Amino acid sequence: MSDLKKIKDELLLKLKSKLNLSEVNQMKSDLFGKNGLVSSQFKKIGTIAETERKKFASELNVIKDELQDLINVKIKEIEKEEIREKLQKEKIDITLPERPFVRGKIHPVSQTIDEISSIFSEIGFSVEEGPDVESEYNNFTALNTPKNHPARDMHDTFYLDEKKERLLRTHTSPVQIRTMLKDKPPFKIIAPGRTYRSDSDQTHAPMFHQVEGLHIDKDINMGHLKGCLNYFIKEFFELDKIKMRFRPSHFPFTEPSAEVDIGYEMKDGKIVIGEGDQWLEILGCGMVHPNVLRNVKVDPIKFQGYAFGMGIDRLAMLKYGINDLRAFFDCDYRWLNHFGFDPLDVPTNYRGLSR
Repeated sequence: MSDLKKIKDELLLKLKSKLNLSEVNQMKSDLFGKNGLVSSQFKKIGTIAETERKKFASELNVIKDELQDLINVKIKEIEKEEIREKLQKEKIDITLPERPFVRGKIHPVSQTIDEISSIFSEIGFSVEEGPDVESEYNNFTALNTPKNHPARDMHDTFYLDEKKERLLRTHTSPVQIRTMLKDKPPFKIIAPGRTYRSDSDQTHAPMFHQVEGLHIDKDINMGHLKGCLNYFIKEFFELDKIKMRFRPSHFPFTEPSAEVDIGYEMKDGKIVIGEGDQWLEILGCGMVHPNVLRNVKVDPIKFQGYAFGMGIDRLAMLKYGINDLRAFFDCDYRWLNHFGFDPLDVPTNYRGLSR
Protein backbone atom coordinates (compact mmCIF):
# COMPACT_ATOMS: atom_id res chain seq x y z
CA MET A 1 0.00 0.00 0.00
CA SER A 2 3.00 2.24 0.41
CA ASP A 3 3.34 2.22 -3.37
CA LEU A 4 -0.22 3.50 -3.80
CA LYS A 5 0.24 6.21 -1.18
CA LYS A 6 3.37 7.30 -3.04
CA ILE A 7 1.36 7.38 -6.28
CA LYS A 8 -1.32 9.47 -4.55
CA ASP A 9 1.23 11.99 -3.30
CA GLU A 10 2.77 12.27 -6.78
CA LEU A 11 -0.67 12.74 -8.30
CA LEU A 12 -1.51 15.53 -5.87
CA LEU A 13 1.70 17.28 -6.81
CA LYS A 14 1.00 16.98 -10.55
CA LEU A 15 -2.61 18.15 -10.22
CA LYS A 16 -1.39 21.39 -8.62
CA SER A 17 0.47 22.28 -11.82
CA LYS A 18 -1.18 23.72 -14.96
CA LEU A 19 -2.53 20.86 -17.05
CA ASN A 20 -4.77 20.57 -20.04
CA LEU A 21 -7.63 18.14 -20.44
CA SER A 22 -5.71 15.64 -22.56
CA GLU A 23 -2.88 15.45 -19.97
CA VAL A 24 -5.34 14.75 -17.15
CA ASN A 25 -7.07 12.09 -19.19
CA GLN A 26 -3.71 10.46 -19.87
CA MET A 27 -3.03 10.37 -16.10
CA LYS A 28 -6.43 8.80 -15.61
CA SER A 29 -5.60 6.13 -18.18
CA ASP A 30 -2.21 5.44 -16.58
CA LEU A 31 -3.90 4.80 -13.23
CA PHE A 32 -7.15 3.08 -14.13
CA GLY A 33 -6.59 1.70 -17.60
CA LYS A 34 -6.41 -2.05 -18.29
CA ASN A 35 -2.72 -2.10 -17.37
CA GLY A 36 -2.79 0.97 -15.12
CA LEU A 37 -1.05 1.24 -11.75
CA VAL A 38 -4.24 0.93 -9.70
CA SER A 39 -5.64 -1.83 -11.90
CA SER A 40 -2.44 -3.84 -11.44
CA GLN A 41 -2.80 -3.60 -7.63
CA PHE A 42 -6.26 -5.19 -7.84
CA LYS A 43 -4.70 -8.10 -9.74
CA LYS A 44 -2.39 -8.75 -6.73
CA ILE A 45 -5.27 -9.40 -4.31
CA GLY A 46 -5.31 -13.09 -5.11
CA THR A 47 -1.62 -13.44 -4.13
CA ILE A 48 -2.02 -11.85 -0.70
CA ALA A 49 -2.51 -13.95 2.43
CA GLU A 50 -6.15 -14.44 3.31
CA THR A 51 -5.75 -12.72 6.68
CA GLU A 52 -4.43 -9.55 5.01
CA ARG A 53 -6.57 -9.67 1.87
CA LYS A 54 -9.66 -7.93 3.26
CA LYS A 55 -7.70 -5.05 4.76
CA PHE A 56 -5.64 -4.63 1.57
CA ALA A 57 -8.73 -4.58 -0.67
CA SER A 58 -10.53 -2.08 1.59
CA GLU A 59 -7.58 0.34 1.64
CA LEU A 60 -7.10 -0.10 -2.10
CA ASN A 61 -10.71 0.87 -2.80
CA VAL A 62 -10.42 3.93 -0.56
CA ILE A 63 -7.29 5.13 -2.36
CA LYS A 64 -8.88 4.37 -5.75
CA ASP A 65 -11.92 6.49 -4.88
CA GLU A 66 -9.74 9.32 -3.62
CA LEU A 67 -7.65 9.30 -6.80
CA GLN A 68 -10.75 9.28 -9.02
CA ASP A 69 -12.29 12.15 -7.08
CA LEU A 70 -9.11 14.21 -7.37
CA ILE A 71 -8.94 13.64 -11.12
CA ASN A 72 -12.65 14.43 -11.63
CA VAL A 73 -12.31 17.65 -9.67
CA LYS A 74 -9.34 18.65 -11.82
CA ILE A 75 -11.25 17.88 -15.01
CA LYS A 76 -14.15 20.10 -13.91
CA GLU A 77 -11.74 22.90 -13.01
CA ILE A 78 -10.12 22.70 -16.48
CA GLU A 79 -13.53 22.71 -18.25
CA LYS A 80 -14.69 25.72 -16.24
CA GLU A 81 -11.46 27.57 -17.06
CA GLU A 82 -11.88 26.81 -20.77
CA ILE A 83 -15.44 28.17 -20.69
CA ARG A 84 -14.30 31.29 -18.84
CA GLU A 85 -11.53 31.94 -21.37
CA LYS A 86 -13.93 31.34 -24.25
CA LEU A 87 -16.45 33.80 -22.85
CA GLN A 88 -13.74 36.44 -22.48
CA LYS A 89 -12.58 35.98 -26.06
CA GLU A 90 -16.06 35.79 -27.60
CA LYS A 91 -17.75 38.85 -26.17
CA ILE A 92 -20.75 40.27 -28.06
CA ASP A 93 -20.35 43.85 -29.17
CA ILE A 94 -23.85 45.31 -28.79
CA THR A 95 -22.74 48.50 -30.55
CA LEU A 96 -22.44 46.67 -33.88
CA PRO A 97 -25.31 47.19 -36.37
CA GLU A 98 -27.85 44.38 -36.58
CA ARG A 99 -27.47 41.72 -39.21
CA PRO A 100 -29.63 42.22 -42.32
CA PHE A 101 -32.98 40.39 -42.21
CA VAL A 102 -34.94 39.80 -45.37
CA ARG A 103 -38.55 38.63 -45.18
CA GLY A 104 -40.08 37.08 -48.27
CA LYS A 105 -43.19 38.40 -49.98
CA ILE A 106 -46.14 36.77 -51.68
CA HIS A 107 -45.83 36.84 -55.47
CA PRO A 108 -48.60 38.86 -57.21
CA VAL A 109 -49.68 35.75 -59.16
CA SER A 110 -50.02 33.68 -55.98
CA GLN A 111 -51.91 36.54 -54.35
CA THR A 112 -54.25 36.89 -57.34
CA ILE A 113 -54.99 33.14 -57.34
CA ASP A 114 -55.91 33.34 -53.66
CA GLU A 115 -58.14 36.36 -54.30
CA ILE A 116 -59.93 34.66 -57.20
CA SER A 117 -60.44 31.46 -55.21
CA SER A 118 -61.78 33.42 -52.25
CA ILE A 119 -64.29 35.37 -54.35
CA PHE A 120 -65.68 32.34 -56.19
CA SER A 121 -65.86 30.29 -53.00
CA GLU A 122 -68.27 32.92 -51.65
CA ILE A 123 -70.79 31.92 -54.33
CA GLY A 124 -70.41 28.16 -54.02
CA PHE A 125 -67.52 27.24 -56.33
CA SER A 126 -64.99 24.63 -55.23
CA VAL A 127 -61.37 24.53 -56.41
CA GLU A 128 -60.15 21.61 -58.55
CA GLU A 129 -56.63 20.87 -59.80
CA GLY A 130 -55.07 18.75 -62.52
CA PRO A 131 -51.62 17.80 -63.89
CA ASP A 132 -49.55 20.08 -66.13
CA VAL A 133 -48.79 17.15 -68.46
CA GLU A 134 -52.02 16.15 -70.16
CA SER A 135 -53.34 13.73 -72.73
CA GLU A 136 -54.34 14.92 -76.18
CA TYR A 137 -57.86 13.66 -75.47
CA ASN A 138 -58.44 15.73 -72.32
CA ASN A 139 -56.80 18.85 -73.77
CA PHE A 140 -58.40 18.82 -77.24
CA THR A 141 -60.67 15.95 -78.33
CA ALA A 142 -62.95 15.88 -75.29
CA LEU A 143 -63.28 19.67 -75.58
CA ASN A 144 -64.66 19.43 -79.11
CA THR A 145 -61.43 20.61 -80.72
CA PRO A 146 -60.90 18.61 -83.96
CA LYS A 147 -57.53 17.45 -85.25
CA ASN A 148 -57.35 20.13 -87.94
CA HIS A 149 -57.86 22.97 -85.43
CA PRO A 150 -55.05 25.61 -85.40
CA ALA A 151 -54.58 25.20 -81.63
CA ARG A 152 -53.11 21.77 -82.31
CA ASP A 153 -50.30 23.20 -84.42
CA MET A 154 -46.75 22.47 -83.21
CA HIS A 155 -46.07 26.22 -83.17
CA ASP A 156 -48.73 26.71 -80.48
CA THR A 157 -48.52 23.53 -78.40
CA PHE A 158 -45.62 21.86 -76.57
CA TYR A 159 -45.93 18.17 -77.48
CA LEU A 160 -43.93 15.62 -75.49
CA ASP A 161 -43.90 12.73 -77.97
CA GLU A 162 -43.82 12.22 -81.72
CA LYS A 163 -47.35 10.81 -81.80
CA LYS A 164 -48.68 14.00 -80.17
CA GLU A 165 -50.47 12.01 -77.48
CA ARG A 166 -48.87 13.78 -74.49
CA LEU A 167 -48.47 17.54 -74.13
CA LEU A 168 -48.15 20.46 -71.74
CA ARG A 169 -51.72 21.63 -71.28
CA THR A 170 -52.59 24.74 -73.27
CA HIS A 171 -55.40 25.72 -70.88
CA THR A 172 -56.86 24.49 -67.59
CA SER A 173 -60.04 23.26 -69.31
CA PRO A 174 -58.83 19.61 -69.08
CA VAL A 175 -59.55 19.87 -65.35
CA GLN A 176 -63.22 20.31 -66.29
CA ILE A 177 -63.08 17.07 -68.28
CA ARG A 178 -61.37 15.19 -65.43
CA THR A 179 -63.91 16.49 -62.90
CA MET A 180 -66.94 15.56 -65.01
CA LEU A 181 -65.55 12.10 -65.82
CA LYS A 182 -65.00 11.17 -62.17
CA ASP A 183 -68.24 12.64 -60.72
CA LYS A 184 -71.86 13.19 -61.58
CA PRO A 185 -73.59 16.57 -62.09
CA PRO A 186 -74.17 19.15 -60.78
CA PHE A 187 -70.70 20.70 -61.03
CA LYS A 188 -69.61 24.11 -59.81
CA ILE A 189 -65.84 24.46 -59.91
CA ILE A 190 -62.93 26.72 -60.75
CA ALA A 191 -59.55 25.36 -61.87
CA PRO A 192 -56.57 27.72 -61.47
CA GLY A 193 -53.12 26.62 -62.60
CA ARG A 194 -50.16 26.83 -64.97
CA THR A 195 -50.62 26.53 -68.73
CA TYR A 196 -48.17 26.44 -71.65
CA ARG A 197 -48.10 27.81 -75.18
CA SER A 198 -45.29 28.53 -77.61
CA ASP A 199 -45.43 32.31 -77.37
CA SER A 200 -43.24 34.99 -75.77
CA ASP A 201 -43.35 38.80 -75.80
CA GLN A 202 -44.27 41.70 -73.51
CA THR A 203 -47.80 40.37 -72.92
CA HIS A 204 -47.28 36.63 -73.55
CA ALA A 205 -45.09 33.98 -71.94
CA PRO A 206 -44.46 30.29 -72.73
CA MET A 207 -45.73 29.48 -69.25
CA PHE A 208 -48.60 31.48 -67.77
CA HIS A 209 -51.55 31.06 -65.41
CA GLN A 210 -55.23 30.63 -66.15
CA VAL A 211 -58.38 29.94 -64.20
CA GLU A 212 -61.30 28.04 -65.70
CA GLY A 213 -64.81 28.10 -64.32
CA LEU A 214 -67.57 25.53 -64.87
CA HIS A 215 -71.17 25.38 -63.68
CA ILE A 216 -73.30 22.44 -64.84
CA ASP A 217 -76.83 21.94 -63.54
CA LYS A 218 -80.43 21.86 -64.70
CA ASP A 219 -81.85 25.02 -66.34
CA ILE A 220 -78.57 27.00 -66.37
CA ASN A 221 -78.52 29.85 -68.91
CA MET A 222 -76.52 32.88 -70.10
CA GLY A 223 -78.19 35.04 -67.46
CA HIS A 224 -76.54 32.96 -64.72
CA LEU A 225 -73.19 33.34 -66.51
CA LYS A 226 -73.52 37.11 -66.77
CA GLY A 227 -74.54 37.46 -63.11
CA CYS A 228 -71.61 35.30 -61.96
CA LEU A 229 -69.02 37.26 -63.97
CA ASN A 230 -70.50 40.63 -63.04
CA TYR A 231 -70.20 39.70 -59.36
CA PHE A 232 -66.63 38.46 -59.77
CA ILE A 233 -65.36 41.50 -61.68
CA LYS A 234 -66.83 43.96 -59.17
CA GLU A 235 -65.39 42.03 -56.23
CA PHE A 236 -61.96 41.53 -57.79
CA PHE A 237 -61.46 45.16 -58.81
CA GLU A 238 -63.25 46.36 -55.66
CA LEU A 239 -65.87 48.42 -57.53
CA ASP A 240 -69.52 49.16 -56.72
CA LYS A 241 -70.44 49.35 -60.41
CA ILE A 242 -68.88 47.94 -63.53
CA LYS A 243 -69.50 48.44 -67.24
CA MET A 244 -69.52 45.02 -68.85
CA ARG A 245 -70.56 43.71 -72.27
CA PHE A 246 -70.69 40.33 -74.00
CA ARG A 247 -69.24 40.33 -77.53
CA PRO A 248 -70.00 37.34 -79.82
CA SER A 249 -67.01 35.05 -80.35
CA HIS A 250 -66.18 31.40 -81.03
CA PHE A 251 -64.64 28.64 -78.89
CA PRO A 252 -64.87 24.97 -79.88
CA PHE A 253 -66.08 23.94 -76.42
CA THR A 254 -68.85 26.52 -75.93
CA GLU A 255 -71.91 27.50 -77.96
CA PRO A 256 -72.87 30.30 -77.94
CA SER A 257 -69.52 31.86 -77.07
CA ALA A 258 -68.59 35.38 -76.02
CA GLU A 259 -65.70 37.63 -75.14
CA VAL A 260 -66.28 39.77 -72.06
CA ASP A 261 -65.21 43.43 -72.19
CA ILE A 262 -65.14 45.89 -69.30
CA GLY A 263 -65.18 49.67 -69.47
CA TYR A 264 -62.10 51.71 -68.64
CA GLU A 265 -60.43 55.05 -69.22
CA MET A 266 -56.87 56.35 -69.12
CA LYS A 267 -55.88 58.74 -66.33
CA ASP A 268 -52.31 59.99 -66.00
CA GLY A 269 -51.10 57.14 -68.16
CA LYS A 270 -52.84 54.50 -66.07
CA ILE A 271 -55.84 52.27 -66.81
CA VAL A 272 -58.80 53.01 -64.54
CA ILE A 273 -61.24 50.09 -64.55
CA GLY A 274 -64.97 50.75 -64.37
CA GLU A 275 -65.02 54.23 -65.90
CA GLY A 276 -64.89 55.76 -69.37
CA ASP A 277 -66.08 54.74 -72.83
CA GLN A 278 -63.18 52.50 -73.85
CA TRP A 279 -63.43 48.73 -73.72
CA LEU A 280 -60.92 46.13 -72.53
CA GLU A 281 -61.20 42.41 -73.23
CA ILE A 282 -60.81 40.45 -70.02
CA LEU A 283 -62.01 36.87 -70.53
CA GLY A 284 -63.80 34.35 -72.73
CA CYS A 285 -66.93 32.41 -71.87
CA GLY A 286 -70.03 30.66 -73.16
CA MET A 287 -72.51 27.86 -72.70
CA VAL A 288 -70.86 24.43 -72.61
CA HIS A 289 -71.12 22.76 -76.02
CA PRO A 290 -73.42 19.68 -76.04
CA ASN A 291 -70.60 17.63 -77.59
CA VAL A 292 -68.42 18.29 -74.56
CA LEU A 293 -71.18 17.04 -72.26
CA ARG A 294 -71.65 13.93 -74.38
CA ASN A 295 -67.90 13.21 -74.24
CA VAL A 296 -68.08 13.06 -70.43
CA LYS A 297 -71.32 11.02 -70.34
CA VAL A 298 -73.55 13.92 -69.26
CA ASP A 299 -76.96 14.16 -70.93
CA PRO A 300 -77.14 17.62 -72.62
CA ILE A 301 -80.95 17.39 -72.65
CA LYS A 302 -81.14 17.20 -68.83
CA PHE A 303 -78.12 19.36 -67.98
CA GLN A 304 -76.75 22.61 -69.31
CA GLY A 305 -74.04 24.89 -68.04
CA TYR A 306 -71.59 27.67 -68.67
CA ALA A 307 -67.81 27.87 -68.68
CA PHE A 308 -65.36 30.75 -68.61
CA GLY A 309 -61.61 31.22 -68.70
CA MET A 310 -59.34 34.13 -67.88
CA GLY A 311 -55.63 34.86 -67.60
CA ILE A 312 -54.53 35.23 -63.99
CA ASP A 313 -51.34 37.08 -64.95
CA ARG A 314 -53.35 39.55 -67.02
CA LEU A 315 -55.74 40.20 -64.14
CA ALA A 316 -52.79 40.82 -61.81
CA MET A 317 -51.24 43.24 -64.32
CA LEU A 318 -54.49 45.20 -64.60
CA LYS A 319 -55.18 45.40 -60.88
CA TYR A 320 -51.67 46.15 -59.66
CA GLY A 321 -50.30 48.29 -62.51
CA ILE A 322 -47.71 45.84 -63.85
CA ASN A 323 -46.88 46.57 -67.49
CA ASP A 324 -44.61 43.67 -68.50
CA LEU A 325 -45.64 40.03 -68.15
CA ARG A 326 -42.04 38.81 -68.35
CA ALA A 327 -41.23 40.45 -65.01
CA PHE A 328 -43.42 37.84 -63.29
CA PHE A 329 -40.83 35.17 -64.08
CA ASP A 330 -37.52 37.07 -63.82
CA CYS A 331 -36.92 36.11 -60.16
CA ASP A 332 -35.84 39.69 -59.41
CA TYR A 333 -36.12 40.28 -55.66
CA ARG A 334 -36.23 44.05 -56.13
CA TRP A 335 -39.31 43.67 -58.34
CA LEU A 336 -40.93 41.27 -55.89
CA ASN A 337 -40.14 43.57 -52.99
CA HIS A 338 -42.07 46.34 -54.78
CA PHE A 339 -45.04 44.40 -56.18
CA GLY A 340 -45.18 41.52 -53.66
CA PHE A 341 -47.43 41.30 -50.62
CA ASP A 342 -46.39 41.06 -47.00
CA PRO A 343 -47.81 37.73 -45.72
CA LEU A 344 -48.35 39.21 -42.26
CA ASP A 345 -50.35 42.19 -43.53
CA VAL A 346 -52.73 40.54 -46.03
CA PRO A 347 -56.29 40.50 -44.63
CA THR A 348 -58.21 37.23 -44.82
CA ASN A 349 -60.95 38.69 -47.00
CA TYR A 350 -58.43 40.18 -49.49
CA ARG A 351 -60.04 43.62 -49.42
CA GLY A 352 -57.84 46.69 -48.99
CA LEU A 353 -54.66 44.73 -49.70
CA SER A 354 -51.34 46.20 -48.59
CA ARG A 355 -47.87 45.85 -50.08
